Amino acid sequence: MAKNKPTKSVAQLAPDPKFGSKLLSKFTNCVMERGKKAVAYRIIYEALDLVSRRVKDKPSIEVFEQALNNIKPNVEVRSRRVGGSNYQVPMPVNPRRQQSLAIRWIIDAARGKKGRPMAQKLAGEIVDAFNREGAAWTARENIHKMAEANKAFAHFAWR
Repeated sequence: MAKNKPTKSVAQLAPDPKFGSKLLSKFTNCVMERGKKAVAYRIIYEALDLVSRRVKDKPSIEVFEQALNNIKPNVEVRSRRVGGSNYQVPMPVNPRRQQSLAIRWIIDAARGKKGRPMAQKLAGEIVDAFNREGAAWTARENIHKMAEANKAFAHFAWR
């Protein structure tokens, strides 16, 4: 199987109508619930409007992309069974998995907050990720701390 060959879903992904970004379109598909893409677009565009009001010096799409790049994890721990024992082995993360983890963490952090509309929660989480703080940043840091703590088992990564 070819390593870098895109899947059919990646090839068919159309860019979003407002910004022309495939990354934003992927994010929209992850926000979407029960097939309601128009609702997901409305939430995301409203959140990006709120982001542009909070971060004045940069366009909201750049803030969004930088926030996702800040949240992407470099390493993660994976379980390996060696000689009857399970070890948490730190391993580098595939770029596509980095992106999907970052998207998932931002959306989960926004959904975890209660009491405000989703657009406001999402905007807050994007700005927090841009500033390297918030729940999604904490999830990333926890993964990196676990990998650092289990660095002694890195020699099992070849398996």
